[in-house]
Amino acid sequence: MHTDTERCVRAVRSKDARFDGVFFTAVLTTRIYCRPSCPVVPPKAENMVFHPSAASCQRAGFRACKRCRPDTSPGSPEWNVRADAVARAMRLIQDGVVDREGVPGLAARLGWSTRQIERQLLAELGAGPLALARAQRAQTARLLIETTPMPMAEIAFAAGFSSIRTFNDTVREVFALAPGELRARAARSSAAAPGPRTPGVIALRLPYRAPLNPSNLFGHLAATAVPGVEEWRDGAYRRTLTLPHGHGIVALTPRAGHIACRLSLTDPRDLTLAISRCRWMLDLDADPVAVDEQLRTDPLLAPLVDGAPGRRVPRTVDAAEFAVRAVLGQQVSTAAARTHAARLVTAHGVPVEDPEGGLTHLFPTPEALAGLDPASLALPRSRRTTLLTLVEALADGSLSLGPAADWEEARAGLLALPGFGPWTTEVIAMRALGDPDAFLPGDLGVRRAAQGLGLPATPAALTARAARWRPWRAYAVQYLWATDSHPINHLPA
Repeated sequence: MHTDTERCVRAVRSKDARFDGVFFTAVLTTRIYCRPSCPVVPPKAENMVFHPSAASCQRAGFRACKRCRPDTSPGSPEWNVRADAVARAMRLIQDGVVDREGVPGLAARLGWSTRQIERQLLAELGAGPLALARAQRAQTARLLIETTPMPMAEIAFAAGFSSIRTFNDTVREVFALAPGELRARAARSSAAAPGPRTPGVIALRLPYRAPLNPSNLFGHLAATAVPGVEEWRDGAYRRTLTLPHGHGIVALTPRAGHIACRLSLTDPRDLTLAISRCRWMLDLDADPVAVDEQLRTDPLLAPLVDGAPGRRVPRTVDAAEFAVRAVLGQQVSTAAARTHAARLVTAHGVPVEDPEGGLTHLFPTPEALAGLDPASLALPRSRRTTLLTLVEALADGSLSLGPAADWEEARAGLLALPGFGPWTTEVIAMRALGDPDAFLPGDLGVRRAAQGLGLPATPAALTARAARWRPWRAYAVQYLWATDSHPINHLPA
């Protein structure tokens, strides 16, 4: 996109928010970079150059605009659609791998050399993995500076900087303000804080591209919530998070134009990862306009899209957790699946304290479940075998479902396990791996909705018809599911 100068100029002049995060505008005369929807008067076309990432702008010597705050743009939707090594590298960087394991760790997860990673990312994004991670650290630092009373020294290390000097230099370079000036500026602005501050709680806004329909997104998460791990309370979806340096509790509330996010972390170093996983779970980096335009080309699907545009795919904060829950949910009701999962949580989950609600445990890891007694599972024998085989494969690393997973390799690995058929594999691909083209032609709800709309109801015929929906078939499933009155399709009272 950033190489199409004419299209970029049109987007900037029309202040089109759909392109926020897709490319960035750098102004040669002011040395400032902005998001396309920046409210200031657009510069002359000859003074604009375009970059694919904030890191690329910073690497070229531009600083972030203080009006539109381009560093807070939604992420590029491109990494949701693609499954190649560059897209997987971007998902890993957003997941904080470079901060925790360095570039060698990133390369090892992808099976590439560090030189290959540097070259590929530089070619596509105008910045290498260290520069991309640095831009992410700068944004994390800004969040902590503006939304918490933490001392600057603690913020520096929590954001992932190796020294206070590097932290100070980076903040000044990126934002043209010292850390103390950023905090003072935020204190003067009533809009800087999304809500009242609570000690130990970080409150922030998660931006997204409009439109966003919260009904099936939050409805699905609330209706399938595992007691003790998830809950719907006071209009917010709340859940526990297992993080590298400890655990956390997040509350997510749909608002006009953003998702209100309240995070309580045992270690602030996990902030970047917690935000990334929440954005992933809510599919906030999607491009709903592109998705809906494609789905509207089918005249039978178009009325569903026009009636409630902007549906997202409800995902998960932990792919291994969702895979376990998908097995527990095979051929049983939503309520029964929640009961089975709650028993596992009570028996094998790590207890946590939640002063603001009723959350009690972290969901057990594959390692914690690998040694459980099959007789303790109130499941049919075949499903016990499926569950135990899955957690063993996840625990020993022979099956990978993380951000670096290749979608087709993961599908093949799942199908090779006993008890895994197309439905379980595709629902994991959709909600855990994030494949936007995952499809469930054999799902009862999908077939019932298809029949009601006059679409083919048999899996083979429906798959053939769904070819025109690609690469957004996972979103088509959300629209089809929404024709039913099931609680997953409605925000709880």
